[in-house]
Amino acid sequence: MGILGRILTLPVLGPIDGVLWIARTIEQHADAERWDEGKVIGALTELELELDLGKIDIEEYEAREAMLLRRLKELREAKSG
Repeated sequence: MGILGRILTLPVLGPIDGVLWIARTIEQHADAERWDEGKVIGALTELELELDLGKIDIEEYEAREAMLLRRLKELREAKSG
């Protein structure tokens, strides 16, 4: 599409392009956070602190720790394989 076509379709395609750009940006940020090992390691540290402060009992700690360790293992396997 030439410059004239771009100018003529701008009122219709401009907002659509903007929404698509926002959606791609949100997806990129979500993926970056989803695959961040540091977030999982930080959650493990916070979990241990909660146990040390007596905010949670050992059963809850072990259940949440197992979930976080599984997630960490998944992340590391996805990076290596």
